[in-house]
Amino acid sequence: MFKLKFGFLNRMSRAAAASPQYVTARLNSRTQPIDRHKFYETPLQALLESKSIGRVTGGGTQLTDEPAGIACCDLEIELNALSAESLAQVIVALDRQGAPKGSKLILEGSGREIPFGRNEGLGLFINGTDLCDEVYENSDLNQVLADCETLLGEEGTYRGYWHGDRETALYFYGSGFEAMHKALKPALASIPLLERARIEQIA
Repeated sequence: MFKLKFGFLNRMSRAAAASPQYVTARLNSRTQPIDRHKFYETPLQALLESKSIGRVTGGGTQLTDEPAGIACCDLEIELNALSAESLAQVIVALDRQGAPKGSKLILEGSGREIPFGRNEGLGLFINGTDLCDEVYENSDLNQVLADCETLLGEEGTYRGYWHGDRETALYFYGSGFEAMHKALKPALASIPLLERARIEQIA
C-alpha cells in the first residue's frame, strides 16, 4: 500500500492552493501510446472530471534499448490543489486500471515520489531469427496473442508489444507473475512460433 505523509502534503497544499499543481504518474508499464491512452489516460481523465479535481494534460512513452523496447510510460496531471485526498484518488484510479508494481507519482517542484502499483508483469519474447522459415511463414502473431489471452483468462491481460530486430515481445500484466507463467506453459509447448520464446518478469 502507498503511504502519504499528510503533514507534508497539507503544508504544501496550503502554500499552493491558489494555483494548479502538476504531478507525473510514471507507470512501470511497457505500453504503446494507443494502449496507454486506452488503459490509463481515458479512465483517469474520467475520474478527475467526475471529482472536479484536475485533468490529464499529456502523456508519453519512454523507449529503451532492445530487448525491452519500452521502459515505462508517463501521464502528466494537473491538479486543482495538491492534497493527500487528491493524490490518493489518482493512485486508487490507476491501481484500479492495473498499474504495475514499481509505478510512482512524482510531485513537480519538490521531486517527491510516492510509489504505487499492485500488478506484476510478464514479458513473452518471441525469437524472430532462429526458427525455420516455414514457421515464420505459416504463423499468425495475432492468433498467437489470442491463444495466449485465452490461456491467461482472468490471470492477466495483454497491455502492449515491442517489435525489435531479433525478438518480438508481448507484454501481459496481472496479479501474479507465477500464475501467468503457469497459464502460458501449454502455449510454449505447443505453438511452433513460441519454440524458442523466453519469459521474463517485468514488474
